[in-house]
Amino acid sequence: MSSPLYQQIYTLVRQIPAGAVSTYGQIGNMIGCNARTVGFAMATLPAGSDVPWQRVINNQGKVSPRRDGEGSLLQRELLMAEGIEFDRTGRIDLQRYAYLFPPG
Repeated sequence: MSSPLYQQIYTLVRQIPAGAVSTYGQIGNMIGCNARTVGFAMATLPAGSDVPWQRVINNQGKVSPRRDGEGSLLQRELLMAEGIEFDRTGRIDLQRYAYLFPPG
């Protein structure tokens, strides 16, 4: 069972629709924690979770490296399958793909 803070993070991440992304920092700002905590929450998700972890990227518009290396490649593949494009440097255009959470 994860912490109430992690549950808040997961609730927000579940709102990000396919074809959109958010950043660790944006999620953290909305919850009241730092980007690193959001990253830790994403890293603790069990395989097969319904939380679309792949839609959370860093503030540079890039997929953050994973410890095992395979997760980064999988994340990129999942995002591309949702129609998200990467530029030649591996960045996602946040102006185009960033999800704007409803106010409230």
